[in-house]
Amino acid sequence: MSKRPRRNHALAFTAKVALAAVRHEGTVAELVKRFDVHPAQITAWKDQQLAGAAGVLRAGPVEPPVDVKTLHAKIGELPLEHEVLEHALGTAGLLSATR
Repeated sequence: MSKRPRRNHALAFTAKVALAAVRHEGTVAELVKRFDVHPAQITAWKDQQLAGAAGVLRAGPVEPPVDVKTLHAKIGELPLEHEVLEHALGTAGLLSATR
């Protein structure tokens, strides 16, 4: 009995096999014949797929996208407000000349 060399499967292939197992597109024996993979490997990939799906469903709330134009406009307003306030306080004598 000759041993087959160790194979590294692509992620797309493993996902395809795992989805077939999750969807019950056949028994494990049928999937073994169709994809030429060991039954234990199919079961392991299926378990990984189901564990990963649970993590996706528990994801936290998605933050809303940031509007960059609004932020840039606000940044531009801040120095102007600072100058106006500095001038008003200086005129009223509440702002000291030395900082």
